[in-house]
Parts: sequence; structure tokens; C-alpha cells
Amino acid sequence: TPVVQGQKTASERFPGAVDTYCMEALMQDRKALQAGTSHFLGQNFAKASGIKFQSAAGREEFAWTTSWGVTTRLIGALVMTHSDDDGLILPPKLAPAQIVILPVLQQEEHKAKVLEYCQALAADLRKVDYHGRRIEVELDTREGRGGDKVWEWIKKGVPIRIEVGPRDIASDSVFVGRRDKGPKEKGGQPRAQFLATVAQQLDEIQQGLFEKAKAFRAQHTRNIDSKEDFYAYFTPKNEEKPEIHGGFALAHWNGDPGIEAKLKDDLNVTIRCIPLAGQHGSEGGEGTCPFSGQPSARRVVFGKAY
Repeated sequence: TPVVQGQKTASERFPGAVDTYCMEALMQDRKALQAGTSHFLGQNFAKASGIKFQSAAGREEFAWTTSWGVTTRLIGALVMTHSDDDGLILPPKLAPAQIVILPVLQQEEHKAKVLEYCQALAADLRKVDYHGRRIEVELDTREGRGGDKVWEWIKKGVPIRIEVGPRDIASDSVFVGRRDKGPKEKGGQPRAQFLATVAQQLDEIQQGLFEKAKAFRAQHTRNIDSKEDFYAYFTPKNEEKPEIHGGFALAHWNGDPGIEAKLKDDLNVTIRCIPLAGQHGSEGGEGTCPFSGQPSARRVVFGKAY
């Protein structure tokens, strides 16, 4: 998930912290999600709790402490960033299993041969080096309609699905579907070719998901230089989908917390972060705050957030 790393304003800072840093991601409904935070607490909490240490000079001093907020919220960001109407989509590097093999077991006389082929294929896939670890493979040998099983694994978001039946075995090939391509885009690949390129295909899925999310963020990020345009950007246009509006707005701000409060009251929009140098939205320099007409040192990231 592409994120913007930045610093929180004083009003958005963790209570009692000296500084709060965060990473902000844009979800598919164009709302921001604070995916993770780190807080520099200075000596404030140490003084309140009596946390002390002996310095190198032999003096007793209050500790300098930090707090880190990296939790299951990251899983929510992953789910909301990449998934579609068919269910979950998981980047290969984070998926519990990268591949699921679905034997076609409809004909009793072919079952043993199909299972033997699939078990050997699973064993060979697990030998492939995937960034220093093995590929995790699920082998679904349950009875039942093939279509039902396929859709179950699509909804679970496994990056690659392999279907193997008697005809595939006869041609020593596998029928491959990629979760990032949609359920209808699938086709046969020679077994040897698939084994030789599977790590590359997983990398293509990983990079493709990231680039797609990055392009979505770019599409829904806008530099705004007037108050009228800012309010219009965060005003719903579609009565059927009133929750869909805006995205990230990059606008100048003079540092006045009163402006922050006004925008939150009027639009439920907050400053998500002041981007760190080199981050998305940090480009450009000084300008004019569209809400006050006063000078501004940089643009900040505004958005509606969960």
C-alpha cells in the first residue's frame, strides 16, 4: 500500500507527545486511513510515571520515551486498498499462501492420477526460491463442484490459482488464473515454463498491485489554491454515492489551528500530515494559504479520514 509519511499538526498530535509522525494511505472510497504512527514523547510520560535511568555521568534522569502505533490497522489498509467486488486481493509477499492448486476430480477413473500430478507439482513449487523463502502452496482436494471451489479461493484472495485435470496432465501443462487479472482471464501454461517463471509472475502481481494503488492515489490527489475549489472538492457530487468525494488535497496552510477547526466543522476534513521531504505532496515551496491569504511555508495533505 503506498503511503505518505509525514508529521502531524499540533491538534492531530498524540496527547502529551512532543511530535507525532504518521503514514497516511488513500482508500478506494477516497478517504484517508492513518495506517501507522510513531510518537516522540520526550520526558513527559517519564515524569508522570517516574521512569528514570542513570546517565553515563552517574546522574539520575527522566527517560526519553517513544510510542509506536503499528497494529492490525495495517491489515485493514491492505484489505481496503487492493480488494474488489469479488473479494479479497492479497499481495503475494503478504499472502499466507501464494498458490492454490485445484485438482479436477469429477471422473473417478482419473482421480488418483490427477492427485498424484498435483502433489508432485505442489512439491516442486515449494522448492522454488521466492525472495529467500519457499512458495506456500494450498492443495484443495475436497469433493464438490469445481466452480464453487474456484470462487471460494478467489474471495480469499490467493494470488495464483492452478486448475489441473486429465487434459492438462496429457499435455503436461497447468491452467493458471491470477487474482489480479479477474476471474475470466486465465489460460494454460506448460508445466516446466510455469515452474521457471512462477516467482517472476508473483513479483509482477506484487508490483502491479502497488502501481495500481499508486496511480489511484495520483488520480485523486489535487493541488488546490482557492477556498472555493477546496470546499467544492470535498462536497459530494453524486446523490447515489454521497460518500464518494475528494481524495487528498494538497493546499497551503498558514499554521493557524483555528483554520483546522473550521475545516473540520464545515467539511469533516483534517490535515492528515505535513509531508516529509521527498514524500508525495512535499513538492513545491512557499505559497499563500487560501483560507487566510497569509504566507505558507509548504503544502500539507488534507483529507476526510476514518
